[in-house]
Amino acid sequence: MLKIEDVSKNYSHRGQVVRALRGVTLEIQKGDFVSVAGPSGSGKSTLLLILGGMLTPSEGRVLLDGQSLYDLTPDERAGIRRRKIGFVFQTFNLVPYLSAIENVEIPLFLAGGVDGSSQKKRAAGLLERVGLADRLDHKPSELSVGQQQRVALARVLANEPEIVLADEPTGNLDPDTSRDIIAFLDEINQEGRTVVMVTHDPGAAKKARKTLRLIEGDVLPEEQVAPCV
Repeated sequence: MLKIEDVSKNYSHRGQVVRALRGVTLEIQKGDFVSVAGPSGSGKSTLLLILGGMLTPSEGRVLLDGQSLYDLTPDERAGIRRRKIGFVFQTFNLVPYLSAIENVEIPLFLAGGVDGSSQKKRAAGLLERVGLADRLDHKPSELSVGQQQRVALARVLANEPEIVLADEPTGNLDPDTSRDIIAFLDEINQEGRTVVMVTHDPGAAKKARKTLRLIEGDVLPEEQVAPCV
């Protein structure tokens, strides 16, 4: 489903070239649940953004269903993201002046083809699924950190993406809420979605079926991980 071939990403910092990724090659199959581990600065978030079509690599190719993402125009990549890819961020990226239900409606509005009533109904159903049926009209500032992440998860599912990319989804959460969020990612993986998750949390990583480890921009040999029971 997702394949990257000899991908590198270089940045310029104070006149020096910083190599965030160094010739990375890997494949992620449909239905995989992959954990991306490694120390801070090893290139994990850079890899995730490149996989999602949001950061152009310095070298190499990124293929999604056989299509080279970075041979497309920015608008064409944006269209693919809307249809196929959902992002979960540590900082949630909710619109502060919109309610929970309005935040979840955003991707439906951007995708088009769904009337306002259907958008609202689908958004309400997704918020109910993540346990926020009684918080539809609350703005992010009126929600706990864990509830904000649940809104973000509901928003990710609005357009039924095939792939969910999660960057430290439990980084700001207490242990109980973290377990709930990881259980939810596992649940949507069991439904057939591909999940790629960057995490420092060993407990979260154990839910993955595969673990990729990055060290200074290099991917170590893939580690097969037995599913958690």
